[in-house]
Amino acid sequence: MHGPASPGWLLVALCAVTGAYCLLRMRSQVEEQRRAAGGEALMGFGMAVMAVPAAVFTPPDWAWPVYAVVFGAAALHALWSARAGGHHLHHLVGAAAMVYMSLAMAAAPGGGHGDAGVPLLTGVLLAYFTGYVLVSGVRMVPVGAGGPSVGWGDRPELARACRLSMGIAMLAMLLTL
Repeated sequence: MHGPASPGWLLVALCAVTGAYCLLRMRSQVEEQRRAAGGEALMGFGMAVMAVPAAVFTPPDWAWPVYAVVFGAAALHALWSARAGGHHLHHLVGAAAMVYMSLAMAAAPGGGHGDAGVPLLTGVLLAYFTGYVLVSGVRMVPVGAGGPSVGWGDRPELARACRLSMGIAMLAMLLTL
């Protein structure tokens, strides 16, 4: 993505840590939690790779279409999974946003430098993720105390924090597109 290196590295760290926590969530006893965590781990690590500052590493020309194919497959999986619940629609929008950013970076002159993307579509995605972040932030109100102890992979407040972090990271990536 574009922009100064320091914020870029912070974005890489945020996305990588979020992806790592999502891998931990895949050990959950709840099947739906495991399935959602796998898609979120892919998104977190994919965003981390895409956020590496261009001044440090410029991916080869073939990398952006590969990202688009990987996240296109994730979008199709999310579309198929949306039959079971609305939460997967957010995964669909996130994966589609990653496909959009990958294609915009592939089409940008200089291997991803300069103005990229369609301003209207970027604006729609920015509006969606801004709303998602605001709603997710409101939902971060503590769930309640005194319940039975659960493992790290089953803590709903951490799962919400993970999703909120990725929403914020998506906003940052769209702003620098």
